[in-house]
Amino acid sequence: MRFVSRKTGVAAAMLGISALALSACGAAPEESSSAGKYPDYVGCIVSDSGGFDDQSFNESSYRGLKNAEKDLGITIKEAESKSNADFATNLQGMMGASCNLTVTVGFLLADATADAAAKNPDSHFAIVDNQYEKNIDNVKPIIYDTAQAAFLAGYAAAAASETGTVATFGGIQIPTVTIFMDGFADGVAKFNEDKGENVKLLGWDKKKQNGTFSGDFEKQDKGKQITKNFISAGADVIMPVAGPVGKGAGAAVAEANKSGEKAKLIWVDSDGYLTAPDYKEYMLTSVVKTMDKAVEDVIKADAEGKFDATPYVGTLENEGVALAPFHDFDSAIGEDTKKEIEALKAQIISGDLKVESAASPK
Repeated sequence: MRFVSRKTGVAAAMLGISALALSACGAAPEESSSAGKYPDYVGCIVSDSGGFDDQSFNESSYRGLKNAEKDLGITIKEAESKSNADFATNLQGMMGASCNLTVTVGFLLADATADAAAKNPDSHFAIVDNQYEKNIDNVKPIIYDTAQAAFLAGYAAAAASETGTVATFGGIQIPTVTIFMDGFADGVAKFNEDKGENVKLLGWDKKKQNGTFSGDFEKQDKGKQITKNFISAGADVIMPVAGPVGKGAGAAVAEANKSGEKAKLIWVDSDGYLTAPDYKEYMLTSVVKTMDKAVEDVIKADAEGKFDATPYVGTLENEGVALAPFHDFDSAIGEDTKKEIEALKAQIISGDLKVESAASPK
């Protein structure tokens, strides 16, 4: 568990700077200040166990806090959780640090965030990737209808497959993971329907809501073995929805290509071509959630006295979710396929095409 303040001038992309230890009693971190519009405002963040360098949703959310530091001149503080057991202690430390708003990253922090909010009714919170059954007055959910963008990724995967088999797997079977897998499955099915093809999907059965999961968001060796198994079964496009476990998938895809296979990777949460450069040459596309923009917007509204607990819902229409560029595969994917994907996107935005998941925001 690490807890540290940062100063203006460090580039938003530079993550993983050494941190100060936080004692078990949740002591407040060393203070720092930034000159700017809101120098007295303290914006804070608590990661899940993936850490701020996960090349995924923790890193993107953290970038939003760093952007707020740069653009608004706020003071920031952070706590990086090493395990689920750190959540409550890290949040306790933030309360001792007089945070105006604390961002918690991930569905797994839902209970700890709700408890901290109840104990600190005058403090504001925002939680990424979770919506409570009943809104909490001082907690703003930041949620995403990622099934919409994942649908486009599934269609693209089916179009790009040379073997007629694609795959996806998750870290833990929770709604913020299965929503990607549902959308991906529907996109593959749409391609098959439109083209009269029979591209197979391994790793997820939307109807039965069961499939392949690594069991956590940490052990990259599990992601590597799962991906190797998929490739052995004929899959040549794989989408891991598993945070840092996706790095293991990337390693397996890289090894497969070096041995003559033509496997491709689809990243999630951020544009993996930019955030996971070790695997960019195999990156077909990514299902992006613009968490950095949402986090900065929520902090700005709070600093201006405009906080409310109404959920922020990212969609294709408001660009909260998106399909990343095809980058090195742009020419290979083909103009016809790109036009079809754009048409599907327009239909989803207009409501003519419904993309539904049991995990979609209500």
